[in-house]
Amino acid sequence: MIRKLLKLVLIVVVLAVVFLAGAALYLSPQDKLEKTDCIVVISGGDTDARLAEGIKLYNEKYAPKVLFSGAAAEGTVSNASAMKNIAIRNGLPAGDILIEENSKTTEENAEYTGKIIRAANFHSIILVTSPYHQRRAYEAFRQALGRDFKIINHSATDRTWRKADWWDNSQARILTIGEILKNLYFLVNK
Repeated sequence: MIRKLLKLVLIVVVLAVVFLAGAALYLSPQDKLEKTDCIVVISGGDTDARLAEGIKLYNEKYAPKVLFSGAAAEGTVSNASAMKNIAIRNGLPAGDILIEENSKTTEENAEYTGKIIRAANFHSIILVTSPYHQRRAYEAFRQALGRDFKIINHSATDRTWRKADWWDNSQARILTIGEILKNLYFLVNK
């Protein structure tokens, strides 16, 4: 009886570890950085961290253009326009910045940004978002841009969410469970 109970406890512990690590690995795919046509930064979550990462990648010459995407969270200035203004204050040339100001969802980020990407004849992007959001953003952009388009996943460092210990923070747990559910919904409705 004790032996069966120990086996059951061991199985539960192993499943918990697999879930905890597996959820983080699934949600946050990361690719090796390489030069692309454009860095795409989508707003939401920790927008400041996403913006800072996009600026850093541009300054490291990973792409000659940056595209900021996102409607106004509140007020009249879009997130994309606000990110552009901050990027310019940080030394990015206005001519190297594109914006998409109408998207309110991840799917709209991909759809509306996809139109700009195709019009500019880009063939590759670095996609910057929060780590917990990376998988769903990637899937939405993959659907919008097609299988042959090169998308490099690269997350910003989020102030709340960490791959190694997301379960240790109540806000990160909410983000993770929410993203798992949103990913499932996206996959079912693709």
